[in-house]
Amino acid sequence: MTKVLKILGLNKSTYYFNINKDSNTKSTEEQRLVNKGGRPIPGSSKTNDGKTICDEQIKEYICEIIESEGLCYGYYKITIILRRKFNLIINKKKVYRLCKELNILRPQRTVKPKHPRKIAKNREITKPNALWEVDIKYGYIHGEDRFFYVASFLDVYDRNIVEYHMGLSCTSEDIIIILKRALMKRGLYDKDATLVIRSDNGPQFISHKFEDACKELNLEHERIPFKTPNKNAHIESFHRLLEDECLSRYEFESYAEAYKEVAEYMKSYNKIRIHGSLGYIPPSEFYQRTLEGTAKPLIVKL
Repeated sequence: MTKVLKILGLNKSTYYFNINKDSNTKSTEEQRLVNKGGRPIPGSSKTNDGKTICDEQIKEYICEIIESEGLCYGYYKITIILRRKFNLIINKKKVYRLCKELNILRPQRTVKPKHPRKIAKNREITKPNALWEVDIKYGYIHGEDRFFYVASFLDVYDRNIVEYHMGLSCTSEDIIIILKRALMKRGLYDKDATLVIRSDNGPQFISHKFEDACKELNLEHERIPFKTPNKNAHIESFHRLLEDECLSRYEFESYAEAYKEVAEYMKSYNKIRIHGSLGYIPPSEFYQRTLEGTAKPLIVKL
């Protein structure tokens, strides 16, 4: 055979490739696999008891699964049902191909690109409304056997709780609402404020909704590294006070009772409770003196 091929001027690999190729009897898909060197599609699958089920029948099974059960299964779950219900020996790649031929593949979800994460950096704060820290604290209602949440924005310079949210849930939407209220209180809403919002990596703060809101409000949002609560020390300290001086002092019987006590404490903290780092005056008084230019200047390093 080698001598014959040499006389004819044919390469051995070309000869064997052509004698194995039968374009008149093979399907387009089979021909494609042969040209790539793959094995032909068998066109059927076996059951666990040895029966042969053709691909067209398997397609009917797939349609039956979709129509009768009314489930929006992807190809992987359809594979499991084919094995369980019809006793088929079949893999997910084949089911994917059959679903593609039936044009019933579920659309792939669109992965929204993440916002670039800004890590909290060391800063020196010399005025109000330069850096606000935000965090979430939870409390317990004994009489109703459920938790409630308190989310607070604290100005690290004047130590005021600018605004807070209390509720039986705390979502990114709730955080955005109190952020806007806080900006309105300080006269910063729709202004080009050089304000930084610092948070931890809770789900409310890494959400696209919160990041988009900060961008819309022209605010810089930075997040502390994981396991570094000292980077959010001022709000952590406040929540410790909230726990010791309010939440742990009561066994709340209802949400209404808890709401009343927390609201009273927030007012007391801002307007009555003196703060050593502010010269032993309440945060709201220190903020007012700062606006008037009569407060002692501070440098807050964090």
